[in-house]
Amino acid sequence: MSSSSPDAGDGDTPSGGRLIVEEPAPGVARLTISNPGKRGALDHAILDGFTSTLPRLDARCVVITGEQTTFSAGYDIGDLRGGGFETEAERLVAHPFTAALEAVEAYPFPTLAALNGQTIGGGLELALACDLRIAAGTIALAMPPARLGLVYSHTGILKFIETIGAPRTRELFLVGRRIDARTAREWGLVNAIAEDGRIAEEALELAREIASNAPLAQRGNKRVINAVLSARAAMDPGTERELIELRRACFASEDFREGVRAFSEKRAPRWLGR
Repeated sequence: MSSSSPDAGDGDTPSGGRLIVEEPAPGVARLTISNPGKRGALDHAILDGFTSTLPRLDARCVVITGEQTTFSAGYDIGDLRGGGFETEAERLVAHPFTAALEAVEAYPFPTLAALNGQTIGGGLELALACDLRIAAGTIALAMPPARLGLVYSHTGILKFIETIGAPRTRELFLVGRRIDARTAREWGLVNAIAEDGRIAEEALELAREIASNAPLAQRGNKRVINAVLSARAAMDPGTERELIELRRACFASEDFREGVRAFSEKRAPRWLGR
């Protein structure tokens, strides 16, 4: 099986992204993020592709990867300019991205992110939504909200705290530097580093191994892990509302608009603090 998800922008928007769906081995599905003109940016078509495709799969392991030397550069923010900036920014981040992550997390069998290239921002959170991660040794990973003027979602930051702890999460978000695959492995952001040039092969080998395990145990153990993590992450409703409003307010800020403009123009931002 090899196809492009019909919900992933195939046909209507040739310049946009699409999600390529394949079955490279029995019991294994591979979803490839294809948006080469924008470094694998997660546009509406790709995000909607995850949401519509994953519930229809019955594979015992799903591999999510990118094309060529890019896994994903994160949100597709390049077109957020002019009128409707605030609304469009919140619409992209709040709905299709959240729905795509929820679809990945809700998949009943194990998911594996094969990080073939740079994994930035929302692309890194997408990788963390998977159960396991294997990376090419040459990749870079980063969370750039501090350089964009963006307040990240509390649910997204929680994923990082659960994975690498609060001190490393602070370093990743507050400093904003890129880290290499070896550092990511030391921190626990990735589970393994593939040999040079073998990321696709090693990811498929691992996926085959996972798919060969007892399906009842795989579903059950994943459910137990997720339930325990959800119970530990329970938050006071008042605090949660405050954090949601803090994030919503950032979309209307001049700093966020400036951060996106500077990103598009490839220059240093001029922060105003408002």
